[in-house]
Amino acid sequence: MLQENVDYYINEDGNFVFTKEYHLKRGYCCKNKCLHCPWDYGKPKEDKDVKK
Repeated sequence: MLQENVDYYINEDGNFVFTKEYHLKRGYCCKNKCLHCPWDYGKPKEDKDVKK
C-alpha cells in the first residue's frame, strides 16, 4: 500500500507526485520523465569533459 509523504505527495494542483523512494521500490524506470526519477531519465546530461 502506498503511504502519503513517503511514496507520493499531492502538489498544489492536486496531482499525485511519486517520490524517489517510490521509484526505487518499484525498481525500474517507466520513461515518463518523472520529476523525482532516480535514474534521471529525460534530464539533460552534463558534459564533464568540456574544454574551454
